Amino acid sequence: MKRRRSALLFCGVVLEVVGALLAAPLFAQKKSAGAEAGIRAVLDAQVAAWNRGDIEGFMAGYWKSDKTTFLSSSGVSRGWAALLDRYKRGYPDKNTMGTLAFSELEINMLGRDAAFILGHWALDREKDGKPDRPRGIFTLVARKFPEGWRIVSDHTSSVAAPK
Repeated sequence: MKRRRSALLFCGVVLEVVGALLAAPLFAQKKSAGAEAGIRAVLDAQVAAWNRGDIEGFMAGYWKSDKTTFLSSSGVSRGWAALLDRYKRGYPDKNTMGTLAFSELEINMLGRDAAFILGHWALDREKDGKPDRPRGIFTLVARKFPEGWRIVSDHTSSVAAPK
């Protein structure tokens, strides 16, 4: 009788462990999907802020730290405040900002609280009375903080329009 109870207890533990192991990938997928949705929400909020001419709102997607980095053909900018100044100088008004769109986003989770993001950006605006459509690509590193997902590093490049 004692052996039978021990065998049943052992079988119960084995079934519980096997169940947990089988459920782990599903749990990880749900967590990953939640993280991706959180990251997409930050990027969508950036686009919305940009398109209403709100650079400070756009900057809310970045980590407000001296360690935030931005890389482009102009070099490396370090710090959230420096990046804000750079955007304000480069885009002094809504007409210069134009309409922003992100596309072809690929979000690659590096862990529970870090992600690497690839994407394309496009601006539609007028310059000197003519259509101006700069385009490019970007890579972002985002981290999850208590206040949510934030971009900690941004490498943005322009791409020549096809002829």
